[in-house]
Amino acid sequence: MKTIPLLLTLMILPLNNMDAQIQPDTLAIVIRTSAGDIHAELYAAKAPVTCYNFLSYTEAVGREGGEFYRTVTLQNQPDKKVLIEVIQGGFNLTHFDTTLIQPIPLERTNVTGLLHKNGTLSMARSQPDSGTTEFFICINDQPSLDFGGNRNPDGQGFAAFGRVTKGMEIVKKIQQSPAEGQSLTPPVKILEILTE
Repeated sequence: MKTIPLLLTLMILPLNNMDAQIQPDTLAIVIRTSAGDIHAELYAAKAPVTCYNFLSYTEAVGREGGEFYRTVTLQNQPDKKVLIEVIQGGFNLTHFDTTLIQPIPLERTNVTGLLHKNGTLSMARSQPDSGTTEFFICINDQPSLDFGGNRNPDGQGFAAFGRVTKGMEIVKKIQQSPAEGQSLTPPVKILEILTE
């Protein structure tokens, strides 16, 4: 059973003193998938809570991969008035002590200044302050996912925390993969998530 390493635990837990924890401002990662590699940078200085939450799982279980299991296209949202385009995935938590998973505060886009543009990485959530291990990548600009946007009825938006720097063709390939509704069939395997 894997746990969050002590060093990263110390980095992410003192959220009230996060400014002192931020080095460097941006961090590079690679999401290796069965469809190809997606390179991204995380904006640790602007979205420290979300970035270090993501990095803690990268350190703990990133080599065990995960999957992209959801695709949202302009054609598969019949019940939505506000349409978006994203792919959504998460870490493989099979060998992780899930009792350690704690939701994190929502870092709203009106505070961070990070908007949902083409290639943005963002934390998936249900209610505000409920994000944990699931994330999504935007295809094209998605302003309805920002604070004040009307995709989510609460208007709080989602926590953008990074951007794809190379491999958007892989993101689009995953989005266009076979699906039933919004469920990819089969899911696209994430082989590993690593810091660069």
